[in-house]
Amino acid sequence: MSDTATTTHRVAEKTAAAPPIRLHEDWTAVVLGATVLALVLLGLVPALPGLRWTDAASATRLVMPAVLGGWIGAGVGVGLLAAIGLALEGGDVARFTRGYPVVFALAWLSLVLAGHAAPTAWGIEYVIFALGIGLLVSHLGGVGASIRAAARSELFIKTGLVIMGATILFGDILQAGALGIIQAVGVVIVVWYVAFWLAKRFRVDDEMAVMLSTAVSICGVSAAIAACGAIQGDRRKLSYVTALVLVVAVPMIVLMPWIVRLAGIPDAVAGAWMGGTLDTTPSVIAASALVSDTTVRVGTIVKFSQNVLIGVAALVLSMWWTMRQAQPGERATGASVIWQRFPKFVLGFLAASAVFSFLLGPELVNRTKDAIGSVRTLWFALAFVAIGLETRLGDLVRLDEGRPLGAFLLAQAFNVAWTLALAWLIFGGILFSSPL
Repeated sequence: MSDTATTTHRVAEKTAAAPPIRLHEDWTAVVLGATVLALVLLGLVPALPGLRWTDAASATRLVMPAVLGGWIGAGVGVGLLAAIGLALEGGDVARFTRGYPVVFALAWLSLVLAGHAAPTAWGIEYVIFALGIGLLVSHLGGVGASIRAAARSELFIKTGLVIMGATILFGDILQAGALGIIQAVGVVIVVWYVAFWLAKRFRVDDEMAVMLSTAVSICGVSAAIAACGAIQGDRRKLSYVTALVLVVAVPMIVLMPWIVRLAGIPDAVAGAWMGGTLDTTPSVIAASALVSDTTVRVGTIVKFSQNVLIGVAALVLSMWWTMRQAQPGERATGASVIWQRFPKFVLGFLAASAVFSFLLGPELVNRTKDAIGSVRTLWFALAFVAIGLETRLGDLVRLDEGRPLGAFLLAQAFNVAWTLALAWLIFGGILFSSPL
């Protein structure tokens, strides 16, 4: 064989042996999230129909073509995008396609259940229904190979977070007002540190400690999702923290207004207290509505101020976690190691926030807000159904032998006391002559 032929043969062998170029899941999430946002901006993705209902008569509206057809269309679109993303990663698209309709149906069911007036009034979000339905199907033995292949929880979560970046706007931070920002920053920094310290004292692992601390200090479920994504955390731990957040919020909705009336806490202070401690926006509104309109207004401002810190928290957590996980020898290599370990989808989250904050007009942003919110909710509902399908209830019960529960309850107790003190200082007229 000639030298030229030999060389050609060797090149062909290397080419055949080389694996195909595959996109990392983080970049896949960025591509999918950017695609969704572009479609929304082009007017091709409208806001999805609401799923609120109170009785059997109103529930029949949910299966009418105008409502059900809109959700099925969105489900098909999301499934198509996810299949394309899976193809970019080199996954089994055929098996995903067979199992996805089941995962979507379960996600839609969770949204319907959460849309009932009772859970809405109590501030119970769709994620607890999505997780519960996924766990139920998992324990009934309904998770075959195709459904398991369609339960792409990490891809769903990361894509949803990129889309959520478009809802974290710099202008909203300014509208929240100086007092709301001061309250939010004072709560987030102090409570996060104390919660993380408590978690480590309870010998909770780092991943769980980060998710737990972020959930307590910022805004519950959304913050926990962002933290899990930022540190590439275990989805079982995310489901555990999510369940804790939602279960603990229910008695707080009842007790906090009662304490406000019993102790004679001023309405503005009560609103700041509830907004800083209750971990979901619906629960803040539900509890503060039992006091006064002023309490609702202040509570919403404070909770909103905490919500807009999600983007900052995700960036800081991802950089801190990257450095924390690096080996001693790796730290010397500097930026290359940070970049290698850094969760790239966070860049998509920040880019979406920057584009919608500074490059697009306020009218366009407001016009697309509902569509972005509804499609983001669908991605997250799919994610939590997938987490439930991947998890066994025994794993959650035995997780860290109940130590995260103790850490969470103590951290929440500190959050309640510290936030009340801050609320009295900031909104009670002690530090500022005009609390509103």
